[in-house]
Amino acid sequence: MIVDSLKGFERYIHLHSRFLKAFEYMTKTRLEELEPGEYQIMGKDIYCKIWEGEGKGLVIPKLEVHDSYIDIHVLLQGEETIGVRDRSRCNGDDIPYDQSKDIAFLEEEPEYFLNMGPGTLVVLFPHDAHAPLIGVGKIKKAVFKILL
Repeated sequence: MIVDSLKGFERYIHLHSRFLKAFEYMTKTRLEELEPGEYQIMGKDIYCKIWEGEGKGLVIPKLEVHDSYIDIHVLLQGEETIGVRDRSRCNGDDIPYDQSKDIAFLEEEPEYFLNMGPGTLVVLFPHDAHAPLIGVGKIKKAVFKILL
């Protein structure tokens, strides 16, 4: 997991061959002006989902994991907390995995929490189980999906 700012993501573009293309899109696009939906950058290799709505309150949602994609969450408006737990510390052998949506939900609780404000960027790798959208009030965020 990487926690930084949108501007600071440039330091990490060498970690994956598709990070540079995602960074270019992030910095050349007015993300805060995009309507909720999915935006193709390089087909299904890199795409961005804009999400806007009310936070889930203080109830902690189930941890989610992905096998095929790295998530890059960029908070655009509001305040959000993301719960995190190392996937190796979860019981995930018998959980249903939806391959078409690249997601599975785990029963464990997060071990720690990241508090995010506008401009915060979090890179979540497949070993980072995460529970997003914890918070009260309006949240708008971009989630970049980077195929491994």
